[in-house]
Amino acid sequence: MSHIYCPECGFQNPEAASYCSRCGALLMRESAGETTLSLGPDEIDATPEAPTGPALVVRSGGGRAGESFEAIGAHALIGRSPECDVFLDDVTVSRRHAELVGEGATYVIRDLGSLNGTFVNKHRIESTVLEDDDEVQIGKYRMTFLLRR
Repeated sequence: MSHIYCPECGFQNPEAASYCSRCGALLMRESAGETTLSLGPDEIDATPEAPTGPALVVRSGGGRAGESFEAIGAHALIGRSPECDVFLDDVTVSRRHAELVGEGATYVIRDLGSLNGTFVNKHRIESTVLEDDDEVQIGKYRMTFLLRR
């Protein structure tokens, strides 16, 4: 199995991951066998846009480590139903498990009466404000909440 190392923290991630499952950094890949194209100064965008806004990055669970749910917006439904904004397809996740709601500059996660509960930093919650780098566990999925501005 191939791996890719995070350029930020050096963590070894599965080859299929787009984001580091430890720190959430974007994983860059080098393409073998491609030639380099020369660009002039007028053709280079020297300030690429970094992703902004909240995101949940899967750290473990369901073979989806490194996957990210970005641009969550003011309200996101999390659950096993395909209609959910954050779709977690596993029997340990309720159909409508939790919701993430933006309230001004803060984000609140609320459990929606799920069977297995919603955990933030290993504590079962009914509702709590999320901080940057909080660990959210829903079913067997462990995710990191990133609040990027």
